[in-house]
Amino acid sequence: MIDETQQPSSQLEPGKTTAPTRVRLWVRDVLISVAASFMIITFLYQPVRVEGTSMQPQLRDQDRLFINKFVYRFGSISRGDIVVFHYPRDPEKSYIKRIIALPGDSLRIDGGRVYVNGQRIDEDYVPRPYRDVRSMPEMVIPQGQYFVMGDHRSISSDSRDFGPVDRDLIYGKAVFVYWPMQQLGVVR
Repeated sequence: MIDETQQPSSQLEPGKTTAPTRVRLWVRDVLISVAASFMIITFLYQPVRVEGTSMQPQLRDQDRLFINKFVYRFGSISRGDIVVFHYPRDPEKSYIKRIIALPGDSLRIDGGRVYVNGQRIDEDYVPRPYRDVRSMPEMVIPQGQYFVMGDHRSISSDSRDFGPVDRDLIYGKAVFVYWPMQQLGVVR
């Protein structure tokens, strides 16, 4: 006969765990968190730091932001998107610029004014002090390539200098500034 009022020594009171069990649970939780962080950073969002002033006033030197690395796997790149890409002349470096013209578009720059498919584009993101007067003859953007420019036109090294960027070099879209706090918000 078994006395059911006595608990075997291997049982614990509800809600209590042994030290080795707590360590295993802690290790499991840490491993799951690291794996989830790895998956998010590798495939979805990645934190990056802006270096330079070519995207002012939208993005400033040393701003911290998240880029969405997943959005272009299924969606298309649009005119006006701010993208991060491997610099065509040195793929070890990354640049951040705005998409100005898409594959197949006709592009011309006349005294700093940008024309896409014969229409002048409204660039309210380029304040007057950041404009320049450079010109470029008309060109058609090749298939699979994108014409990018910095918002601070007078100092930006962009497609006017190194040509259109291959689609394969574009790996993210700037979506959200998280530092400094006064810049906190969605990238436009």
